[in-house]
Parts: sequence; structure tokens; C-alpha cells
Amino acid sequence: MDIKNKTRKPLNVPLPGGKRLFLGPGKTGQVSPKDLEHPALAKLLEAGDLETADGGPRHKDGATENAGGYAGTGRSGSSIKRQSGDR
Repeated sequence: MDIKNKTRKPLNVPLPGGKRLFLGPGKTGQVSPKDLEHPALAKLLEAGDLETADGGPRHKDGATENAGGYAGTGRSGSSIKRQSGDR
């Protein structure tokens, strides 16, 4: 199940088993439906800091939007040659 951070600050969401989910502003993450019953997570949902995305778009491989960390610089890299060998 997807959850979304609705605040303008990063959230450290406590999960069962001592695990944590870090969500940046406006970012989404995935938790199991069983995790939604965790008291600390339920409190954030009731306060409006988090929102569940019922029926929202699902990722094919189960990845979140912010998985992978770095989006790159937008360069294709195909026209840039790197020097190798002794200089």
C-alpha cells in the first residue's frame, strides 16, 4: 500500500519491528496493510501528515518514487569521452 508525505518537511515514519521509513516532502513509500494498524503510523495518518494512496498507480517492480536516490544530470553521456591510461 502506498503512503504519501503531505507535509513540507521530511518524515521519519515508525513501523512495526523497530523499522523506519524515511519520506521526503511530497514523496511516497510502500508499507503493508498490516503496518497501517501500527499506533504511531495510525497517529500520523489521523493527523493528516500522511495519506494513503488507495487505487493509485502501482510500480511494476514494487519500487518507490525515490528509490535509486540519484536522478542524474540529464546528460546522455554518449558523446562524452573519458581519458584513460597514463597522463
